[in-house]
Amino acid sequence: MTPFSRITGTGSYLPPRRVTNDDLARELAERGVETSDQWIVERTGIRARHFAAPDVGSSDLALHACRHALEAAGRSVGDVDLIIVATSTPDMIFPSSAAILQNKLGIAGCPAFDVQAVCSGFIYALTVADAMIKTGSARCALVVGAEVFSRILDFNDRTTCVLFGDGAGAVVLEASETPGILASDLHADGKHVGILCVPGSVSGGQVLGTPLLHMDGQAVFKLAVRVLEEAANATLAKAGKTAADIDWLIPHQANLRIMQGTARKLKLPAEKLVVTVHDHGNTSAASIPLALDVAVRGGQVRKGDMVMLEGVGGGFTWGAVLLTL
Repeated sequence: MTPFSRITGTGSYLPPRRVTNDDLARELAERGVETSDQWIVERTGIRARHFAAPDVGSSDLALHACRHALEAAGRSVGDVDLIIVATSTPDMIFPSSAAILQNKLGIAGCPAFDVQAVCSGFIYALTVADAMIKTGSARCALVVGAEVFSRILDFNDRTTCVLFGDGAGAVVLEASETPGILASDLHADGKHVGILCVPGSVSGGQVLGTPLLHMDGQAVFKLAVRVLEEAANATLAKAGKTAADIDWLIPHQANLRIMQGTARKLKLPAEKLVVTVHDHGNTSAASIPLALDVAVRGGQVRKGDMVMLEGVGGGFTWGAVLLTL
C-alpha cells in the first residue's frame, strides 16, 4: 500500500537579537533614512523582527529548529532519512545548507539538498518530501525553512529593509497509514523575475550586479493576492474539500494586508488566520513553518485540524498545501 505522509513534530528558532521598529528607525536615522513605527505598522503590520549575529548562518538556525521538531515528534537524528532545506540565503554557494545541516546533526548517508523557491520554498520542499515518502524513497524527513535575510537587505531603502527578518522553522514528516498531506499545488512564472529579486552574482571573486534585495511592492501585492487565492482553491479541489473545511489558514507571513486579503477571498473569518508577521517580519522560506510551530505550541492548531499552508515569492513562485495535522 502506498503510504501517506504526516507531520509528526514542529520546531522553530529565532536568533536572540530582537529589533523593534523603533530600534530600526534609530539605526536608519543614522544613515539619513527616515521611518517610524507608525509608518511600518500601517503598511505591513510588522512591529519587530529578529536579526542573526554575523557569524550565524542559515544552517545554524535550522539546527535549533530541527532539534525542537525531532523532540516534538519523539524521534532521534538516527531516524531521519531525508533532509530538505528551503533557503534563499545559504551558508555558502556550495555545498548545500542541507548538507552542512546534516553534518551538524551528526547524520550521514541520507539524501540532503536545498530547495530555492524564495518565500514559497517551504511549500515546495514539503511537496517534494511528501512525494518521496509516497514513493517509498524516504520514511522520516526533516523539512526546513531557514533564512538570514538581514544579509541581503539594502538599509538605505526603507520600503524593503523594514520588512524582513531571520529565523528557521522545521517539521518532521513521516510515512503514515492515515492521510496527513491531502493535496498540494505548485506554480512559477519567470516573467515576473524583476519584481522581486537579488540581481547579483559572483564571478572571478567579484560581485557582479547588486547583491541586495529589490522589490516592486505594488506589483508583488497585486500578484500575491490573486495567485494565493487560485492556489488555495486548486488545492481544495484536488482534495475534494471546500474553504469551509479549513480550520486554520497559515499563509506566508509577508504583509498583514496580503494575508487578510487572501482570507477574505476564501471567505474565512479573521479568527482562522494564523498571524506571526507582527513579531517576526517576513522570514521568507522560514515564515510558514515558524508560524505553524508557534500556532501548535500556543495551542491554536491541534491534532486533527485541517490546515491550509500557502506561499508566494520571487521567481515568481507560489503554491499551497492542505493537510490534516
